Formats: sequence, structure tokens, C-alpha cells
Amino acid sequence: MTTTQTRFTLNNSVQMPALGFGVFQAAPRDTVTAVRTAIETGYRLIDTAASYDNEREVGEGIRASGITRSELFVTTKLWISDYGAEKTPVAFQASLRRLGLDYLDLYLLHQPVPADFDDTVAAYQAAEKLLADGKVRAIGVSNFSPDHLKRLLDQVSIVPTVNQVEVHPFFTNATVQAADKTFGILTQAWSPIGGIHRYRPADPGHVADALQHLVITGLAARYGKTPAQVILRWHLDEGRSALPKSVTPSRIAENFGVFDFALAAGELAAIDALDTGMRGGPDPELINTRSFTKTIDNS
Repeated sequence: MTTTQTRFTLNNSVQMPALGFGVFQAAPRDTVTAVRTAIETGYRLIDTAASYDNEREVGEGIRASGITRSELFVTTKLWISDYGAEKTPVAFQASLRRLGLDYLDLYLLHQPVPADFDDTVAAYQAAEKLLADGKVRAIGVSNFSPDHLKRLLDQVSIVPTVNQVEVHPFFTNATVQAADKTFGILTQAWSPIGGIHRYRPADPGHVADALQHLVITGLAARYGKTPAQVILRWHLDEGRSALPKSVTPSRIAENFGVFDFALAAGELAAIDALDTGMRGGPDPELINTRSFTKTIDNS
């Protein structure tokens, strides 16, 4: 297996590995070993968030790997309870402490919070200052729609480098991807293989798990790859970053084995055609601090 992976150049000229390792819903007890295993496998992009409650363990995994900090690209996200001009810098420093790092490669606003968009803008403006102060190499957003992006860009100075959103074969989020491209923002896929769709009961005649769809399994057989590898290759070939997540060493290695083949244009289109338009995660339009009451201990 080749470990020579693709890198994307962000709109501020910073280079970011195309394939990252995500830790959403990874239990803290599993995160240290999973992160260390991912780094030893070859991953250089590690993605976490304050709201995942495992930043400390991500940092422990990084240190346990023994890798030089400059070889890694580390992302975390600001949770909505910490939006605002004054709270954002405090939350950022708390994330750094939990991670045990002195800078971040990418800092994202986790949700747009359209009902409190003034606080969203203030948080992003605070992130712009963190960037200017050299505490982070790039800033961006997560789960922003085209309208959210336009509203933000009307009030800030720096175009986000990344928009991390739900994208997988059953939810291609094409409108968001098109807007990202227009604005010069890289789309990064969370839940890239299919996420919670895979665990829901299927409607009659509908395959809920993209790993079991005949288009995917047929391509896997053609290339001598697994269905997960085909889906991850689809992301990369269409110019997206992707963040697969696993705590199982064999799956961590499997998800990284995607750099020795490429899909043809017609094959990419066949996967695109699987889109159902049904998201698996929550609608970002409905997220606010009243419906999502989680807070982060930044002490």
C-alpha cells in the first residue's frame, strides 16, 4: 500500500492532507490508541472538536505517536456555546491546553447558528484575529449553507478555507459544494462513507448502507478494493477532503489504502447518482443554544 497521499492547497496557500482521521463519537478511552494507530498508519490530518469531549485524548495520541508536530495538520472546532467576541479566544486557548499544542493548523466554527448569526460573525471575526496573531494557520466553517456563507462573507474580511459538511453517496450536498467552489472554499466531508444512514432501517427497495449498494460493490470488485475504499476514492477524485472515522486498527488501515487507484469520470457520476437528498445529521438551520444546550468546560 502506498502512503503517498494527496494534499490540497487552501485558499491561503496552506497545504492540507486530503484524507484525514476523524474522532467524532470516539470514546475517550479509545481515542488515544486510535489516533496513535492512525498516525502510525500514515494519516497526517487529525480532526476533532471541543464538543467531541476527546481533545485531551487526541493530544495524548499525538504525543504517543512520537511524530514531529510540524508533520501533522490538526483541526478542532469551536462549539456554539462559545460564540462571541469575548468567549471565542478563551475557548480557543482551552482547546489548545486540552490538546497540549501551541498552535492549530485549522480552526472551524462548528455550526452557523442562523438564529444568533451576530454571535456567529463575532466568533469568526475573533478567529480572524487568532489567524493574524499566528495562533492558527487557517480558519474555516462547518455545516454552512450557501446562504450562511453569503451572510458571513458580507461581514468578515477573510474567506473561510474549508467548509466541513455532510457528504456521502446518499447525500452529496451538491448545492453546498457548488457554493464552496464559487467562493474558493474547500469542501471537506464528514460522515464520508454514509454515517448514520447505515444504521437506519431501509425503506422497501432502498439500500440504507452505501457499502452494500451494487454500484459501490461492483466498483470494489472491479478495482480489487473494499466498498469503503471506493467511496473514499470518490471523494478524493471529485476534489473533496474526507474524514473517515474508526477505532478498529484494520479499518483505520483500510480507509488509508486509497492512493493507488482512481475512478473514471463515468464511475464518479454513477456514485453521484445515488444521492437521495436526505441528510443523516441534523439540519444546521435548526441548531441553536436553546435546542442544543451542551456547553464546554473551558476552565
